[in-house]
Amino acid sequence: MTDGGGMVSPGMLLLCASALAALSGVPLLVRSLSPAAGQKMATALMLLAATIGLGGAVATLVTGRTDTFLLSWGLPFGPAEMAVDPLSAFFALPILLVAACCAVYAPGYWPARDNPRTVRSLTFFFGLLVAALIGVITARNGVLFLVAWEIMAVSAWFVLTADHGKAEVRDAGTLYLITTHIGTLALFALFSLLKGTTGSYLFPTPASLATGAGIGAGIFLTALLGFGLKAGLMPFHVWLPSAHANAPSHISAIMSGVILKLGIYGIVRTVSFFAQIPLWWGVVLLVAGMVSGIAGVAFALGQHDLKRLLAYHSIENIGIIAMGLGTALVGAATGVPSLALLGMAGALLHVLNHATFKALLFLGAGAVIHAVGTREIDRMGGIARAMPRTALLFLTGAVAICGLPPLNGFVSEFLIYLGIFREAVHGTGAAAAVTSLAGPALALVGGLAVACFVKVFGVVFLGLPRSEEAARAHEAGRPMLAPMAVLAAVCVVVGLAPAAVAPLLDAAVRSWRPELALTAPALADLAPLGWLMAAAAGTLATVAVLALLYARRLAAAPRGASPTWGCGYLAPTPRMQYTASSFAEMLVRLFGGILRPHGTRPGIRSCAPAPSELHTHVPETVLEHLYLPFITWANGKLAPVRRLQHGRLHLYILYTLITLVTLLLFGM
Repeated sequence: MTDGGGMVSPGMLLLCASALAALSGVPLLVRSLSPAAGQKMATALMLLAATIGLGGAVATLVTGRTDTFLLSWGLPFGPAEMAVDPLSAFFALPILLVAACCAVYAPGYWPARDNPRTVRSLTFFFGLLVAALIGVITARNGVLFLVAWEIMAVSAWFVLTADHGKAEVRDAGTLYLITTHIGTLALFALFSLLKGTTGSYLFPTPASLATGAGIGAGIFLTALLGFGLKAGLMPFHVWLPSAHANAPSHISAIMSGVILKLGIYGIVRTVSFFAQIPLWWGVVLLVAGMVSGIAGVAFALGQHDLKRLLAYHSIENIGIIAMGLGTALVGAATGVPSLALLGMAGALLHVLNHATFKALLFLGAGAVIHAVGTREIDRMGGIARAMPRTALLFLTGAVAICGLPPLNGFVSEFLIYLGIFREAVHGTGAAAAVTSLAGPALALVGGLAVACFVKVFGVVFLGLPRSEEAARAHEAGRPMLAPMAVLAAVCVVVGLAPAAVAPLLDAAVRSWRPELALTAPALADLAPLGWLMAAAAGTLATVAVLALLYARRLAAAPRGASPTWGCGYLAPTPRMQYTASSFAEMLVRLFGGILRPHGTRPGIRSCAPAPSELHTHVPETVLEHLYLPFITWANGKLAPVRRLQHGRLHLYILYTLITLVTLLLFGM
């Protein structure tokens, strides 16, 4: 498809990027090429795909146009329609940005010469995964959407289980595969309901469906289950901690930064079909967001595994995005366009922001794990001395994820705060009551996130090395540092210049609800973005001046060598430092009702106690105390039914005959 001047349309650029991404892993399948050369070619192709796709996505957002394409596939499910509108283009930004950074990072973290058995499959399915992600956001036919969704799910399983020689990796992959296909079953129900309502598998046009007769509620609830499982909303998050912890770090980055957002995209796209939004939809998303945000950061506080801790922060940030979506739906339901615009703009901007700073944190964690050889936080310490660049970049991501100025996390959370406060002050009824609770909940999430990342940065990067591996840590190479620097730069730029992103957000939100183009003011008129820019620039300048003065003072001061004060101990050791458990012990006890921590505590029974150790563990409470006991109970109750599966072919034919006769009688 071309525009009027014969130029290739922006939407076509995005589809070309998808095709290039799918082909990026092919060079590694050519046996005449060495794995190292194939990996370099794959990286180059992914960078080319990202450049082309980002150009098409930005052009779509700037022009506000929608490009539609019809594919010939010969299947009896209606035309295979694909389209690129501003909403799809906005979700393409984090997909392509994070994919490009992960592709550059991969040769340093997972070099072909050290991983000859896995690098081919990992690179091939990584490219296929990126292509499927773009396919999901551009599909406009329910069956085509499910095809792209399944390719995405299976490709993600292959890259997640790249290191399948480890039992914990296989277990994480199995749990992921089970939960993702439960979600897919819910999506089958969703698109069946849409087909029954509209008579076609094509996506309805925005604001064209009514919510009456309970069909709307069924569509919303099946979408919330199917897409909520992918997004990691509590209590549908059970696959996420183990998958993110056991995947290669650049795969964890794209899973957390991008794949989770496809669940958010699905919810946003589904609710866009309806002309009238019921108020309870927004309330449900607000409550789900509050639960996910608070519980996610609480579980993160109790973790000892660096990547598992970051995984729980993904649940927290999905909760923040859900709060923004809930605020937007409340605005749409109550007829307040400005509230809908603020809530959705905050949610979409946090989609982009979380993709950047969470990918940065996972890549930084991968650099640390690559240097130290362990994910256990308590075996690290003092790493900033050996890895100063990685420490600075990780600190940038930590400040951003905590929602502190002058970085990007602050801007998106500020927009959500504005929407929450607007409804709490001017709204009435249940919506105002729930949003009145959402504001303090969001503040609590931010405060706990600060506490958690003070723990992480202090225990991992500061102090003395807690193990021989940490003492031998080394700085990451340029292929690993460069993509981290790009992501950190995006965090800074969006934080310093949010007004530059506002037109892109306006285009995406108005694509979601076209009536907002007529009823809602521009985002720049609702939020004091100019003041935010000035405050962010002032904060950054102040920090830079103070750092410069401190550096000059250190340079002029006399230098000497002396041990760190040991709190009165004559011979302090690294074991006497704060650990991840001791730092967060009070907060973990505060949330003990949902975290259910357990462990062994040493008992002191004499004036000269023997050497002892403290062990604590925070389980995956929902999985271990809710789902698994239920599955065990159901397994016992349904044991007699399993006798029907006995391997006798003639009885299976009888079952089929009985089923067909029953369906025939039911149809008559």
